[in-house]
Amino acid sequence: MKIEIITPDKTIFAGEGKLVQLPGLDGLFAILQNHAPLIASLKAGKVKIIDNSDVVAYYDITSGVVEVKENHVLVLVE
Repeated sequence: MKIEIITPDKTIFAGEGKLVQLPGLDGLFAILQNHAPLIASLKAGKVKIIDNSDVVAYYDITSGVVEVKENHVLVLVE
């Protein structure tokens, strides 16, 4: 699935991956391939991405919103 993490200033990550773990307002949740459409608010924490080569990367965020639609995960963050 396509994953993008974007701030008002720049794109932090853009690429393919198989898992995104996000800090939702009610706790951590993960997005996998073929996830149902979703829009959710995010709180401060770490975004975890596992790419298609099983490389794990973490990105710190302070707040944001995630949209999931048709195997595209768009994370808009501060």
